[in-house]
Amino acid sequence: MAEDTARWLQARPIAVTKAAPPASTQTILLIITLIVVTLYLAADILIPIALAVLLGFVLTPIVSRLERWHLGRVPSVLAVVVLLFMTIIGFGAVVGSQLGDLAENLPTYQRNIHTKIQTLRATTSSAGGRGALKQATDAFRDLQQELERATAGEPPAAPPLGKAVSPSRREPVPVRLDQSDTGIFDLVRRVLGPAMTPIVTAGMVLVFTIFMLLQREDLRDRLIRLVGSGDLSRTTEAMNDAGERVSRYLLMQVVVNVTYGIPIGIGLWLLGVPNPLLWGLMATVLRFIPFLGPVIASAFPILISFAVDTGWTLPLLCIALFVAVELLSNNVVEPWLYGTATGLSSLAIIVAAVAWTTLWGPVGLLLATPLTVCLVVLGRHVPQLHFLEVMLGDRPVLPDEAKVYQRLLARDPAEATEIAEERLGRSSLDEMADGLLLPALSLAEQDRQRGTLNPEGRQAVADGMANLLDELSEIGNPPDNAPRVLCIGARNNLDEAAAGLLAYLLSGRSVRTDVIPCEKVSARTIASLGTTGVDAVVLSSLNPSALAHSRRLLRRLRLHFGPRVPILLCLWSAHPAAEVPERAGAETDADLVATGMAGALAQLEELRIGATTPAAAEPQVEAD
Repeated sequence: MAEDTARWLQARPIAVTKAAPPASTQTILLIITLIVVTLYLAADILIPIALAVLLGFVLTPIVSRLERWHLGRVPSVLAVVVLLFMTIIGFGAVVGSQLGDLAENLPTYQRNIHTKIQTLRATTSSAGGRGALKQATDAFRDLQQELERATAGEPPAAPPLGKAVSPSRREPVPVRLDQSDTGIFDLVRRVLGPAMTPIVTAGMVLVFTIFMLLQREDLRDRLIRLVGSGDLSRTTEAMNDAGERVSRYLLMQVVVNVTYGIPIGIGLWLLGVPNPLLWGLMATVLRFIPFLGPVIASAFPILISFAVDTGWTLPLLCIALFVAVELLSNNVVEPWLYGTATGLSSLAIIVAAVAWTTLWGPVGLLLATPLTVCLVVLGRHVPQLHFLEVMLGDRPVLPDEAKVYQRLLARDPAEATEIAEERLGRSSLDEMADGLLLPALSLAEQDRQRGTLNPEGRQAVADGMANLLDELSEIGNPPDNAPRVLCIGARNNLDEAAAGLLAYLLSGRSVRTDVIPCEKVSARTIASLGTTGVDAVVLSSLNPSALAHSRRLLRRLRLHFGPRVPILLCLWSAHPAAEVPERAGAETDADLVATGMAGALAQLEELRIGATTPAAAEPQVEAD
């Protein structure tokens, strides 16, 4: 034992320090193809193992609770397995008795069925007495005969009159007497063969489940040693995450199914549908099957109500009952209980159901959600499989600021406005500007620096941001005696869009603002700005690394406006704790430096520009 531990400790640092090279896309696709082929070809072995693992997730908490009560590992496992089989046998006995009672009463419903069929024929009959259904049937039968004659090479038209048609010569049909010996073993194989397959599968599931419950710690350690001995923290986190999600999903699924089956059984009993206990149990069990389960569960009692009632009231009431309970379960019970239990998107659940059903049939439909949950957990903790979480998970794959940038780039400011309005519903205007709109402009600036954003794209983002601000809210014009601030873009139209965002916030604080493009502050055109009536100048820059360019502009602005007008430099993409804001304050002619919208507004408030406290109250405060 000590030697094994020493060898494991010696091998572990190698796995930690020596990182494996990332796999190529072709390698990943090849691995996925091999996995899919293996799942399809080895379904007979993998299906019992998957069912056993699923039962293990359900039964492990019960076994652990019995072990904490000092019952012992083997007695606890046997007690849980016996209880499970007693539950299954009891359920089968109840369903069997209900089915027997239903079979005995079916002949009594024959008259009602015949009456309803005659009513349907009378309803669909035409004025001449010939039913529409019969007309459609005759038309399809004639069309089928024409197609058969065309396929056989026979002439579709009748022969001319006066010419005899010789009967076609038919080949003799060989007749062979089958004298093979049908012994007792062949009879047993043909009769019991189809029934033996599920029995064998159930036996394999039972054996796998018992051994998994008995040796669950050993299986866990072997799995860790196999896939993640070099990263125990990540492997343990992935296993715990998968176990918690699958266990919580199964528990919530049981609760949802019970709260669905009980109202169905009680409602059918109140309506007078025969065997309501059977249909309630079937609704509870079949709802484990995604999408198709509720449809199958509702079909049988609706058909029975159709056969029982001589009119149409009972079938319509049954349909209304299933629709009402389904809507209540889907819109109230499931969102309340599930929450983020699975971590799967709605589209992922549908795709998973189709994929696993194609691979493993009806059992795959039952196991689709738990297996896909495990895949999403792998994608969350394994970098090479991160695409699984992106494709199947319910987490947003793009932050809101990336969505706004993408919509502005796609020239769709309407959807970007919807995102901003949704954010504005749970935060203030200043917080929305700092946390959503300004980061969106920063993403555009980063793409511009990388050379992936062309001038047309920059113009689309700038124009879209202006349209977005116009649609957000209606802000009145500030009074003529309000302070006036010039918001200048440092280098391009993205800086100008950021300056327009600050101007929008200042307009809501009764400040007159003018958004000045960078072209108007050149050495030849800066004189057109004038020097009177300006209370502050704000230079907006989304690129903090371009400090030399901002320094030149600030020197030019200082020479033009003089020391009387304060100048605020806004380095929007700089971190407040970084050295760039400190360098900007020491190396440039700026009086103040800010890195966010809230900071810029606070700096201007210190200059008595855009203060939230009304100016009329200040003399009274000083007098007091």
